[in-house]
Amino acid sequence: MAITWFPGHMNKATKELRKLAKVSDLVIELLDARAPNASRNPLLASIAPELPRIYVLSKADLADQETTAQWYDYFKQQESKTCLISSIENPISAGNLLAAIINLSIEISANSSKQMIVAGIPNVGKSTFINKICGRKVAKTGNEPAITKRHQRVKLLENVYLVDTPGMMWPKLEDQEAAYKLAAIGTIRNTAIDSEEIAWFTAEYLLEHQTGALKNRYGVTAELQTAEQVIEAIAKASGAKNKGSRINHHKVSETLLNDLRSGKLGHFSLESPPTD
Repeated sequence: MAITWFPGHMNKATKELRKLAKVSDLVIELLDARAPNASRNPLLASIAPELPRIYVLSKADLADQETTAQWYDYFKQQESKTCLISSIENPISAGNLLAAIINLSIEISANSSKQMIVAGIPNVGKSTFINKICGRKVAKTGNEPAITKRHQRVKLLENVYLVDTPGMMWPKLEDQEAAYKLAAIGTIRNTAIDSEEIAWFTAEYLLEHQTGALKNRYGVTAELQTAEQVIEAIAKASGAKNKGSRINHHKVSETLLNDLRSGKLGHFSLESPPTD
């Protein structure tokens, strides 16, 4: 099943963002630290190619720390861009953000107003980021994609404003492997995906990279060699079997994906930065 998700409100938000970019000074793009490349929206590059950019590796507490550090170094080396890391235990402060802005040679003064776009894919934590930066709840949050439906301008400091934008995908997800990664981490609404296919993809990934985490979480002692064995193990551990001992694949899929997204399977990263 090919994954695509670009509802009408995202198309509208894209058009509004094009106008917003013309009167803004900087883009703060939040990326999911578990899949930074997959979560980069190519539309943002085309909408605001000239604006300096701060990448924020969000949800770093769920990602592999060593891999996140590699991504941090990778983004810091790019021209007119810098990078910050955000987690529940170590959220980014207003001071951290202002230091990053100054590092990009953007002057903050009482004589000139600055407007910064906060953008990213759905469910990446934009509104939570803004609330933490501002030190108060000014943006609506929720643990599901597409909570924010329209732009919201928020005052950070005197003459410094943040604009919270709706989470946006792009019209055609040409890289379906990246799309499956985004579905696995909860970027795409469950109603737009086949959860059993995504769970199978996730089982194959974990089997290759996180077998120990699977065994620990579901109490498996035998060797796991196939995705089918992973599904069977989860069904047994979670009681996800119908009458006649048939596996309830929907329940198993929900269990695996929820455990992955909540960090119950440990810290993991689905991709590493380019080495060239």
